[in-house]
Amino acid sequence: MIGSGVFVVSMLLDRADGILARLSGKTSPGGHKFDLVADSFSNSLAFVGIGIGLRSSPLGELAIPLGILAGLAITAVLWLVMRAEEQEGSRAAELGGTAGFDPDDAMLAVPVAVLLGWGTELIVAAAFGASLFAVFFYFKFRRFLGR
Repeated sequence: MIGSGVFVVSMLLDRADGILARLSGKTSPGGHKFDLVADSFSNSLAFVGIGIGLRSSPLGELAIPLGILAGLAITAVLWLVMRAEEQEGSRAAELGGTAGFDPDDAMLAVPVAVLLGWGTELIVAAAFGASLFAVFFYFKFRRFLGR
């Protein structure tokens, strides 16, 4: 429960610092890259931690590799995004949002699922969903890999 609260506060502060940087004109390529890496690192570790925490669930020890798979897929997406941005500039790999929400906002489902007791379903969905998303990103941005 505490971890879920910390995760939400972290996401809100991350969003607020990005908005503040844009509004104050204090954005930088280094800050953007740092933000991407920090988000990826924290999100990846969150799923590894959830997997470790679920080792006594019906998934047993399988929960740990599922958490690691989700974390690695998130890292792969980050690498592809950074590669695309190296070639085409900041936000080149950004997926557009809808109605004020962007794909990153889906991470808010993580603490909600954990609080509702859906951790087992979450880790399975994250392992396969993030992996499929990484494959999607690979095919969408593979043109940047050969350069």
